[in-house]
Amino acid sequence: MATRLILAGLSEHLRTAHGTAVRFESAGGVEVARRVRGGAEADLLVLADDALAKLAAEGHLVPGTVRPLWVSQVVAAVPEGSPVPALDSVSDLRAALLAAERIAYSTGPSGTALVGLVARLGLADRVDRRLVQAPPGVPVGCLLAAGEAELAFQQHSELMGLPGVVVAGPLPGDAAIGSTFGGAVLAASGEPRRAAEVLDLFGSDAASRIAGAGGMRPARS
Repeated sequence: MATRLILAGLSEHLRTAHGTAVRFESAGGVEVARRVRGGAEADLLVLADDALAKLAAEGHLVPGTVRPLWVSQVVAAVPEGSPVPALDSVSDLRAALLAAERIAYSTGPSGTALVGLVARLGLADRVDRRLVQAPPGVPVGCLLAAGEAELAFQQHSELMGLPGVVVAGPLPGDAAIGSTFGGAVLAASGEPRRAAEVLDLFGSDAASRIAGAGGMRPARS
């Protein structure tokens, strides 16, 4: 879901600039991987790099087509109208985590990294019971807007622009969490050559600008 808006923008760009019709269906990363393993009929796959690597090892992707595309930073967010915590240092982050009664996080790579970060900061015993995991495919910002959490962590692209949500900023210093999203041609593709050509276009300058507007930066930089 972190790449949903970027892929929508890329689809429109490919249609208008290249005359290529591409339709993406977005879902949570866990669900997407499940569909691929179940034999989903598709040509291209965009997913977090660790999930891509597992699917490649299982033979679901065309060898040699896996490539990094974009890097996304995890940010903290609060409900609109709430005090925005400072995040200038790891001490600030610790204070924000300890002050929040309910902390929302995702099922994706950002959520896994956040749980690891809480443990690394030595806060697991004090924070674990406050963690609220959003269902697969549901932005954690929805939990903030609904009053079900006071603090949330997720990819910037999934929190920016959500009504009722204020982004506090990226995580500071060595607490920063970044996820790389990549693409590959599915072994089940009926048009692998055309799919590879579309994947090549994802590395263009225009695609990089679209990714930047969606809260990510090109992996190559």
